[in-house]
Amino acid sequence: MIDLPLQHATAVAPATVANVAVGFDILGFSLSDLDGRGLADRVRVERVKEPGVRLITVEGDPSLPDDPERNCATAGLVAMARDRELDFGLHVSVFKGVPQARGLGGAAASAVAAVVAASAVLDTPLSLPERFKYALLGEAVATGEPRGDNVAPAMLGGLILVRSMDPFDVVRIPVPHDFGAVLVVPEHSVDVRLARANLGKDVPLDAHVAQSANLAGFITGCFRDDRDLIARSLRDLVIEPWRAPSVEGFEAVQQAAFDAGALGCSISGAGPACFALHDFRTRGKTIEDAMLQAFEAAGVPALAFRSPVNGLGAHLIERGPLL
Repeated sequence: MIDLPLQHATAVAPATVANVAVGFDILGFSLSDLDGRGLADRVRVERVKEPGVRLITVEGDPSLPDDPERNCATAGLVAMARDRELDFGLHVSVFKGVPQARGLGGAAASAVAAVVAASAVLDTPLSLPERFKYALLGEAVATGEPRGDNVAPAMLGGLILVRSMDPFDVVRIPVPHDFGAVLVVPEHSVDVRLARANLGKDVPLDAHVAQSANLAGFITGCFRDDRDLIARSLRDLVIEPWRAPSVEGFEAVQQAAFDAGALGCSISGAGPACFALHDFRTRGKTIEDAMLQAFEAAGVPALAFRSPVNGLGAHLIERGPLL
């Protein structure tokens, strides 16, 4: 059976946690909106006669640009329409649920949802490497350069290792069935480009070796379902020391998470969001309360979310046949 192109389609893409402590720029996992608080982006794409990509609606964040080449949702579609030499146009509506510049992959969520929806209205849908390529272009509008550790889990779901962006090479890492994540998100934002620019450029050899061992230990622990190995390995010795000072109260929040039973706790992406991993879902509320109390003691307003680690990736939620 051949799938016909659609007249319009709406896709949803989740928030994500990038780096996962030990995998700077190469590890990420998707979040599920179990609390019903809209921690996902929706993008609707409609196929129209007049060529070109046009932003019709941007809801949820008034600061987002309406120029298609400057908006994360549409920048990749502009390139895709040019590459495909489309003789029809795309009207795009964006509904933001993932906050920008908080360490939750807000740019990637918009870019991925847009590419998945747009692919459904093309005469020939995009291949997975093509969807990845154009979503990276969209995310780069916000981050300054393409990075796959938010895009890949937002697109595919679950815990993903990005071995290479070009050529496209990603690996799904199995997640223990009872693993969960706590996300605590301070109300202030972080400039992603500045956060990257402030990172140290040189890594001491001993830190590189120890971090490589932690990355290997974490991934091996996931494949073996070895909780003790995961807990021993989920320690960031390279990036966290540079970013922790920009997250007020982080050390106390991290210690509170460990004291409450977390297997690991670190900064999500460039921050300021912090995540903690845990097994046994009943621990999630205890860890959430402990992290929130630590932020409150530091005078930092924050919101908290709980999610499985193996959330769904982007998918269509609405579609209409070609007229």
